[in-house]
Amino acid sequence: MFYFLTEGTVPADPSAGLLGMLPMLLIMVAVFYFMIIRPENKRKKEAEQLRSSIKNGDKVTTIGGITGKVVDVKEDRFVIETGADQVRIEFAKWALSTNETAAEAAKEAAKKAEEDRAKAKAAKKAAKANKDML
Repeated sequence: MFYFLTEGTVPADPSAGLLGMLPMLLIMVAVFYFMIIRPENKRKKEAEQLRSSIKNGDKVTTIGGITGKVVDVKEDRFVIETGADQVRIEFAKWALSTNETAAEAAKEAAKKAEEDRAKAKAAKKAAKANKDML
């Protein structure tokens, strides 16, 4: 019945077929690891670091879209104050989506590092120009 699928491809030794499939299986496992498992673990680690680093005064957004300023941090919960009427709402830490204060600080640090690199490059270029003039 399945003769057309295996026509002319029957191995003399049945274990030879398994050995031929082993490299393909290893490649598939490696692809799954590097394309799916490793990036997911990295995202989980970053999210856990974000949740553990919140502190009073941070501006945050929850996964439900509620924004506010953190006024109290507990072990597995945090309280934010929203709006002009100063409503306080308590959330579980897993509900934290973003920390705008930390994002702004990281953005400023990256900008400062870029400026420092540009200054160092300009100084190096000026030193080289002075050396060439002599």
